[in-house]
Amino acid sequence: MPAIPDSTKTSLAQRLRQHARDRWPQLAAVHVRYHGQFAYVEGELADGYHLPLIRLRYGGSASIWGFGLYLASSGKYENQFLPTGMSAGTPQEALDCACGLYLSNVEA
Repeated sequence: MPAIPDSTKTSLAQRLRQHARDRWPQLAAVHVRYHGQFAYVEGELADGYHLPLIRLRYGGSASIWGFGLYLASSGKYENQFLPTGMSAGTPQEALDCACGLYLSNVEA
């Protein structure tokens, strides 16, 4: 699979940041880094702590991505199914899944 195009990187980061502002006030910021076909997303909390959340796998579409959840117990990303039952979906769905797990007890 080819690397993620620059235009897709830009739009992905913008969409995730806007979605986090709209839906996850516990996040002060969202950071995205790229390596090959993967985009690694971490949230930044108000106290400056950076929380690894998800790994998105580019499959050639800017709107549908494979999804891996960061598991603190192993320190690794593992492929997961979204609540829809699908192994791929929108980046916003993946962010919601991770934030629902990791931020449900964090005060805004």
